[in-house]
Amino acid sequence: MATPAPAASLTFSRQPHPAPMAAAQRAEILANPGFGTKFSDHMVSVHFDEALGWHSAEVLPYGPIALDPAAAVLHYAQEIFEGLKAYRLAGNGADGGIALFRPEANAARFNASATRLAMPTLPDGLFVAAVKELVKADKDWFPTVEGGSLYLRPFLFATEAFLGVRPSKQYRFLVIASPAGNYFKSGAPAVSLWVSDYSRAAPGGTGAAKCGGNYAASLVPTAEAFARGHDQVLFLDAVERQWIEELGGMNLFFVMADGSIVTPPLGGTILPGITRESLILLAREEGLTVREERYSLAQWRSDATSGALTETFACGTAAVVTPVGKVTSETDSFMIGSGGPGQITQKLRQRLVSIQRGEAADPHGWVHRID
Repeated sequence: MATPAPAASLTFSRQPHPAPMAAAQRAEILANPGFGTKFSDHMVSVHFDEALGWHSAEVLPYGPIALDPAAAVLHYAQEIFEGLKAYRLAGNGADGGIALFRPEANAARFNASATRLAMPTLPDGLFVAAVKELVKADKDWFPTVEGGSLYLRPFLFATEAFLGVRPSKQYRFLVIASPAGNYFKSGAPAVSLWVSDYSRAAPGGTGAAKCGGNYAASLVPTAEAFARGHDQVLFLDAVERQWIEELGGMNLFFVMADGSIVTPPLGGTILPGITRESLILLAREEGLTVREERYSLAQWRSDATSGALTETFACGTAAVVTPVGKVTSETDSFMIGSGGPGQITQKLRQRLVSIQRGEAADPHGWVHRID
């Protein structure tokens, strides 16, 4: 068996796109990017083999990938992914000042997901280097709309061709990029939620892993929410069916009239959001009390009706911080505050975004500049 090369020693070969998108066509996309439908000229690829370790790191033209019909990912769903953004820093013009927000945290969560799905872990440094390589290659793909960013999607999947229930011995890691505007299409000042009868994850399952199967299972309940005119689906716990867990792809925070904040605790059934973790720290720095504890749908309804709760917001890399204005289930519906953004929600969002875009001090070293 060959000795695997140390992942830290990998260097990226570069294969420029032979026919990158014309500047005029790219400019049209960047003026109205939407979310997740257009992709930049390049992608990053790294292969893994049980005998060779991580190898063949390269930046190459974005395009279709060859996959054997018996590839393990197609039959046993060994697949994980991450989501993070690159931002243009304030005051640096259009030709520089690019940064990532907490990419090492994404790397750590990526590896936690890999471990849960019996996949090889990727050295944190290689994860961050791969993301930076793609941003450097496609730095001209930043949207020109206000608040625009370059959304980055690192993912890992099993490529060994075999039929049998065991971990694959071969994998491929890719990173692609998409210019991003507003995550929610409605453009409303606050989103509306539908309480689903479906469960997202159960104790002992893969709820804390960012794997495709979790999101595939959420498609039907999300479609139900959309069909009823709502923006997102809300999941309750799988055991008692009363405790609030998370949305289809975001964590939740509840702001009380006394200024304290509650958010559901991590326990293996919800995703440990990086935006969630950042907001908890920022809120505490603002002097706010944040409690990670269970909060029921019945209590939420009662607190919203009595005024004991004044704001609710969802958060995630894609949506950043988004106010929740209305909650509806099969039996009833209730409003949150006035149905629009609350003061604490707006304050925390502005604090987070200001750090991400270099408009405020970064005391925690979260912002990673890309030269």
